Amino acid sequence: MRQVVQSYRSGELSVQDVPAPSRETGGVYVRTLASLVSAGTEKAAYDLAKKSLLGKARERPDLVAKVLQKASRDGVVAAAKAAFAKLDAPLPLGYSCAGEVLEAAGDTGFASGELVACAGARVASHAEFNAVPKHLAARVPAGVSAEDAAFVTLGAIALQGVRIGGPQLGERVAVIGLGLVGQLAAQIARAAGCSVLGIDLSPSRAALAKELGADAACSPDDAEAAMARLSGGRGADVVLVCAATESSAPVELAGLLARDRARVVSVGDTGLSLPRRPYYDKELSFHLSRAYGPGRYDPEYEDHGHDYPIGYVRWTLQRNLEAFLELIAKKQVRVAPLVTHRFPIERAAEAYTLISGGTGEPFLGVLLTYPNSAAPSRSITLHKSDRPEHGRGVGVAVVGAGAFAGGVLVPNLAKIAGVRIADVVSARGLTARHLADKFGAARASTDAAAAWSAADVDAVVIATRHDKHAAQTAAALRAGKHVFVEKPLSLDVAGLRDIAAARRDGKREVMVGFNRRFAPLAQELKKALGARAPLVMQVRVNAGPLPPGSWVADPAEGGGRIVGEVCHFVDLCSYLAGAPPVRVSCEGDDENLVATLRFGDGAVASLTYAAGGDPAAPKERLELLGGGLSAVLDDWRELTLSERGERKVARKFVPDKGHRAELVAWVQSLRDAAPPPIAFESLVATTLATFALRESLETGETRAVDVGDVLAG
Repeated sequence: MRQVVQSYRSGELSVQDVPAPSRETGGVYVRTLASLVSAGTEKAAYDLAKKSLLGKARERPDLVAKVLQKASRDGVVAAAKAAFAKLDAPLPLGYSCAGEVLEAAGDTGFASGELVACAGARVASHAEFNAVPKHLAARVPAGVSAEDAAFVTLGAIALQGVRIGGPQLGERVAVIGLGLVGQLAAQIARAAGCSVLGIDLSPSRAALAKELGADAACSPDDAEAAMARLSGGRGADVVLVCAATESSAPVELAGLLARDRARVVSVGDTGLSLPRRPYYDKELSFHLSRAYGPGRYDPEYEDHGHDYPIGYVRWTLQRNLEAFLELIAKKQVRVAPLVTHRFPIERAAEAYTLISGGTGEPFLGVLLTYPNSAAPSRSITLHKSDRPEHGRGVGVAVVGAGAFAGGVLVPNLAKIAGVRIADVVSARGLTARHLADKFGAARASTDAAAAWSAADVDAVVIATRHDKHAAQTAAALRAGKHVFVEKPLSLDVAGLRDIAAARRDGKREVMVGFNRRFAPLAQELKKALGARAPLVMQVRVNAGPLPPGSWVADPAEGGGRIVGEVCHFVDLCSYLAGAPPVRVSCEGDDENLVATLRFGDGAVASLTYAAGGDPAAPKERLELLGGGLSAVLDDWRELTLSERGERKVARKFVPDKGHRAELVAWVQSLRDAAPPPIAFESLVATTLATFALRESLETGETRAVDVGDVLAG
């Protein structure tokens, strides 16, 4: 399918052929008929991408601070790689569209053939097909065209702004800025029984607002006099600031127009330096309106489909979408007069040149239109698949194309001699196409099952979200492929049993991305240990907090930090001890904990994992004592070994956590038809240990780790 994409590094905009999204990524699968180009939000993003690196840095100092923080912890090279990986990531454009439902999940309430309007960046894109979560779609009423319905997101933004302002029947409302959102907000306020004054620098936009129902419209210079006439000298009850400018002039004007104790709502993206005198003298209430309504940016609502009860939250995101469409159906809001330009999707670049001011031509509503596309194709061929000769190379399919896959796994795989990236798979296709192009993969796809069934694929790398690991690993094994799966191997015992059953014939093997044991300094420490036992180990991890709403913390999707991250350090200690964990206990919570582990050879480890430390401080430290040896491994930069009064120090200029080495070892085992670098029994023991740690945290009791039940099936 065709999709409008922009390079964040160069700013170049293109219409790319990408795989159609997976049906599993949304509740409603939609063939797009029309989409609206936002001349505010999209123009800002488009213009930012066009800027130089210095210009981007000036616009986003928050991101610069994150890069500097990563550099202080992981080194300049790692920070630079991460930053450039972000810059390389393609940006899908668009967030408001309408189209025909091709398929709908049973719990959505939608049916095939219906016309729906869709909202949201990355799900309602300028693309021929979109997979949309059920709460980000709304049924289009009879009589409303796809082009009109494509205004739904901006309409919901305007509607939410009006709701925040709370105008009552008969009140006076001033709308500052008569772009698309302002024009819609003015009509919505008029439909609510208010008298409306529209204000804009453009005489034509002011005239259009009057044509569409505003009681008066004028320039900012004439606004105070116009509001005095409209309100009998009292001032505006509500002022909606819908302008887009870095200047604070709109909010300053709002303070002059407002009556005593009025409400001012910022809907657009403007400067927010409020003048104290008018806001203080009138005791004005100032509010920010966020997006389309309650539920926006809440993964429970958007991604997992959990609605807010109507008795507690009357107007959610989806109900705002529905209400706006009803206003169009009742002809209380007119959007057709707002359309100034239409472009077929293949000419999308012209639309963005227009809204960025490249032509100097006036514009307002800019629509992209779509042909009656053929059935969606979930795989595209990019390069001829020259299968490596048997015994000399490995054909790999990579399932999952997120930041870790794109920044670590695929670049390292591509550097291994004889490895051929046969397919890159992602749920929405765009990142799959990007990585496939960058590393010369034969195909880009959104169909994981087809990827691991392909004849030119010997092995599968799984880097999806944690809840998919077990099922995808088992399915790939049953398809006859070797598997490298990022940690964790599974989120529950049932998943482990399924994997064990799938590999029971012994012909295909599993490797998990426990990379720490492959780090050069960890290997050097292991060599120095020899057969010393028992060991006493102390691991301290300054993990830092997860971002609010992170999927990793979701027990169902990410499994939490014990299962998803602490597993690394359980495996590292098991590797150094040379024995599996057999008994564990844990105190604290999922983000801040102290765990004790006992290993089969008598070794013990204490693991402190905390989210509350200074993020700029070193992250990982291991201290080890045993058999006359003392060792300190500090943040993968320095290893200090002390024995018989002698001290030896090994240092790494660039911290190396073993990501490349683990992939090299895995590929070599496949070439040599040798056992995998980590025995399957060890993978199961480490995973079960994390489950036991989680149980101990909940019960306060010590838990045993028994792999026999899983391995026996």
